[in-house]
Amino acid sequence: MAHVRVPDGPQDKGPRDQGSRRPAGIIDPVDWREAIADFLPSLRAFAFSLSRNSADADDLVQETLTKAWAHRTRFEPGSNLRAWLFTILRNSWYTGAAKRRREIPDEEGRYAAGLTAEASQEWTAELTSLQAALNALPPEHREAIVMVGAAGLSYQEAADIAGCAVGTIKSRVNRARHRLALLLDMEAPVEPIQNVIEDDS
Repeated sequence: MAHVRVPDGPQDKGPRDQGSRRPAGIIDPVDWREAIADFLPSLRAFAFSLSRNSADADDLVQETLTKAWAHRTRFEPGSNLRAWLFTILRNSWYTGAAKRRREIPDEEGRYAAGLTAEASQEWTAELTSLQAALNALPPEHREAIVMVGAAGLSYQEAADIAGCAVGTIKSRVNRARHRLALLLDMEAPVEPIQNVIEDDS
């Protein structure tokens, strides 16, 4: 994984100088680094699931951390920092949609495939197959399964981040799992979800 610089805001000491005002957010740079360190791998995995490009994923994580630090006073201590960071990342990605539409279209991954080296080891080939299968999923399904399956977010957390109902997230994850099983020629997972919304796109 490429190094992602964590902004420490050494010049910004505004919140510390507020005297008797109530403290908010994560003010100390050391506390900030410690708080987000464990979330970096899952943030990058989520960023990659959206961008499907390593360099873009690193840029997206960097942008997320920069925005989070700049707005750290909005974070309420004791609340869900991981979900807050995921929400910033997701919003940053979709905010840049207009810019991305002007770039090279590669919905089926053909352009990206031409830039990758042929797998030289079995595990690399399997990882490439998984990546290709994930890329074949509808964006909302890929997003859901990465949040729940890879990042370990709860259905409720993922639903809050995506701005939809819990049942919708469950449906997307379920459909993504079955689609991945088909694409990877694996046995389809046993249906673990009840009351799944059937008309989800």
